Amino acid sequence: MKQRIHSIDIVRGLIMIIMALDHTRDFFHYAGPSPLNMQTTTVVLFFTRWITHFCAPTFVFLSGVSAYIAGQRRTKSGLSVFLLKRGVWLVLSDLLIITLLFTFNLQYRMLILEVLSAIGFGMMILALLHYLPRSVIATIAVIIIAGHNLLDYVTLPKDGVSGYLTTLFLSVKSLFIPLPAGRTIAVLYPVIPWAGPLLLGYVFGALYGKDFDARKRQRVLLVSGLSIIGLFVVLRFINHYGDSAPWVFQRNFAHTLLSFLNTTKQSPSLLFICMTLGPVMILLALTEKLGKRFTDICRVYGNVPYFYFIVHFVVLRILNIALILITGLPLKSDGSPLVWQAQGFGWPLWAVYLFWIGVVTLMYYPSKWYGNYKRTHSHWWLSYV
Repeated sequence: MKQRIHSIDIVRGLIMIIMALDHTRDFFHYAGPSPLNMQTTTVVLFFTRWITHFCAPTFVFLSGVSAYIAGQRRTKSGLSVFLLKRGVWLVLSDLLIITLLFTFNLQYRMLILEVLSAIGFGMMILALLHYLPRSVIATIAVIIIAGHNLLDYVTLPKDGVSGYLTTLFLSVKSLFIPLPAGRTIAVLYPVIPWAGPLLLGYVFGALYGKDFDARKRQRVLLVSGLSIIGLFVVLRFINHYGDSAPWVFQRNFAHTLLSFLNTTKQSPSLLFICMTLGPVMILLALTEKLGKRFTDICRVYGNVPYFYFIVHFVVLRILNIALILITGLPLKSDGSPLVWQAQGFGWPLWAVYLFWIGVVTLMYYPSKWYGNYKRTHSHWWLSYV
């Protein structure tokens, strides 16, 4: 039977529960201004979006940790092959599965590169870099995370081949890459900025080595997490470097605090990564010895991240279509190519939370069954699903 590291599964499971909230809001809430728009948002709506900011960095970081753990039972070349195959599979999952669920277009006019592809490309990069000493990989990770905002002061190409490569690898300011036959790639997660947290996760994966002292691991995680949070507070207060969108005083204290927390996800700024990964490291330390009912529930979802990610999207889409049909609205897109939605469809935020709880509950037993199946079987394809 395969053994799991419970603290990783607990944190990943909690983040997956939170992730479903963001996707539920995408599919069920009223269309309107961004929840992060300081002029129109409310505290509850902002928090509903902001809390889900923790999802992508955590997934990417823990994918790096898991890659290190996977390397403990493989040769260097074996790990490279695994990471390359896994990376290609994740990119294809975005292009073929997530694209269809997002656009509802069987002709694949708009191809989506989202968080799965960010992890996939990061794994491909790690497949080449993991031969280097961990100190070198750590340096590369820090340079990417801390230095990426230097691009805020550089004019990047937007058109032509160089502009498209910039969009794919560095920045989403352009977002779309045109392809022949009227198709387009939507780059929601650029490759290099998201490779930084994955490489950092690989470095921290050494803390989960077989002979590493558990108490020392907790101390390292706590100190690292608190230090990163401290760096976030200092740099955000200085308001000069680390994020392309500085915070500003708003009409009241609550909205000023929201502005302070409103860091840039795409491309992920230094402050965005600090704001999210600092608390995650602390959470990893604190969940080492937890065994309560809620953490057991989180662990069920954290055991099967890919399975949960794909299936919960399918469930949301089925519910989305069913409710549109029930309300009698025509199955017609509102014009957005990224999240297919019917014109005039939407529910208030309280209903979104009810749908979210329902979907997470619905996913519990399938996730538990599949997690047990993975632990008791050794089929090759289980490493990819």
